[in-house]
Amino acid sequence: MSQTISTVTSDAVPQPRAEVAEERCLFTPPIDIYDTEEGLVLLADLPGVNAESLDLQVQDNKLALFGRVAGSLPPNARLIHQEYPVGDFLRSFILSDDVDHERITAKLNNGVLEVFLPKATRTQPRRIQVNAE
Repeated sequence: MSQTISTVTSDAVPQPRAEVAEERCLFTPPIDIYDTEEGLVLLADLPGVNAESLDLQVQDNKLALFGRVAGSLPPNARLIHQEYPVGDFLRSFILSDDVDHERITAKLNNGVLEVFLPKATRTQPRRIQVNAE
């Protein structure tokens, strides 16, 4: 079976807000995609992203996910060591016509986003009666 979604280079990067002037890193999250009888499942690793800072959109056959990670230093704390910088996650995909856009669902659990892309139902072939005049 051919792959029904593919990575695209996109202009879907959300524009920075005017009040935010800080420089932020933009990460491409690792994604696993697998196919089931019911549809495709997309798993994205988004450490530090919560549901409130996650934006998942489908528009014009393009699925875009954007997640924002906020710094989590307590008040009056000073950062001494940091394993990864605070930043944003962005990834987008082109969806095939085989995906039912109206039934896409998503859930976020412990930094892993699971998106279910159900297969569109196809109409069954039927015989059409031809009437003679």
